[in-house]
Amino acid sequence: MKRTQKKQTPPPPGMIRLQKILAEAGIDSRRRCEEMILEGAVSVNGRVIDTLPAFANPETDDIRVNGRRLNKPQKVYFLLNKPKNVICTNFDPQGRRKAIDYVDCQDRIFCVGRLDNDTTGAILLTNDSILANRLTHPKYELPKTYQVTIKGRMDGEPIEKLKKGVWLSEGKTTKTSVKILKRNNLETILEVTISQSLNRQISRMLAKVGFKVKTLKRTHIGNIQMKSLPPGGYRPLTMSEVRYLYKATELDEKSSGHDSDRNSRTGDV
Repeated sequence: MKRTQKKQTPPPPGMIRLQKILAEAGIDSRRRCEEMILEGAVSVNGRVIDTLPAFANPETDDIRVNGRRLNKPQKVYFLLNKPKNVICTNFDPQGRRKAIDYVDCQDRIFCVGRLDNDTTGAILLTNDSILANRLTHPKYELPKTYQVTIKGRMDGEPIEKLKKGVWLSEGKTTKTSVKILKRNNLETILEVTISQSLNRQISRMLAKVGFKVKTLKRTHIGNIQMKSLPPGGYRPLTMSEVRYLYKATELDEKSSGHDSDRNSRTGDV
C-alpha cells in the first residue's frame, strides 16, 4: 500500500479531493475512503487511482468504487436556524446533536462552514461540493451578518476600532460594519458584518476592545436571511438564492484551486 503525502497539495481548478467526493456520496468515512483509494478500489475515467493526493470533478468524471459507478445525487440546498449547543460536523464521537439532524433529507448533506456551539443562526447545508468550495474560498467569502449582545455599554472609540480592524494572532481584521441596535449601562446589542471567517472572530475582536459576548446569532449570509425561521427550523433555498450564491462567488481559474477541507479547523465566528 502506497502512503499518502503528508503535505497538503491544493487541488487543481474545479477539482475536489477524491476521498472527500466518496465520503460525501455516503461511501464511508473520509479516512476509510482514503484507504479504499490506496487499496486500488477506486477508478476515475477508467484509470485506477491508488495514490494520494488524488482529485476529481464529481460533475464530469466517471468515478467508480469496486467497479460500481458513483451515483450523482440531485443537488439540494437548505438554510437552517442552528440552535445553541448544536455542532456543525457530520460525525461526533461524543454523540452530540448535529445540524444535519434537523434537516429531513435522504441525501447525505453537510454544513457549509461552521458555527461554534454557542452561536446560533443561519447556516447553509447542501450536498453540492462545488458551491461549498466556492462559499468557503478565503478570497471570495460572502459577508456574514450577526446580532451580538455584549456586556456593558459600548460607545464611540471601541466601535471605531472594530470598524477599522483589530490585530488578532492571524493579523489585522478587515474593515467591519458595526451598528448599534440597542444599548444601556448593562448591555449593548450590535449588528456586526464581517467578510472573514477566522476562528471565533467576533468574540475575539470584541475581547480586544474590552467587551465580552453574551449571545451571538448569525442573521444573514450575503443577502440570504432567516426571516421567520424558529430555532431548529429550516427551509430549502429558492433557485434564485442558489443562482445568487453561484454568481456572488464566481472565481477565475487562477484563484479557484482551494477546497473546503479547512472547514474542519476554522469557524465562521
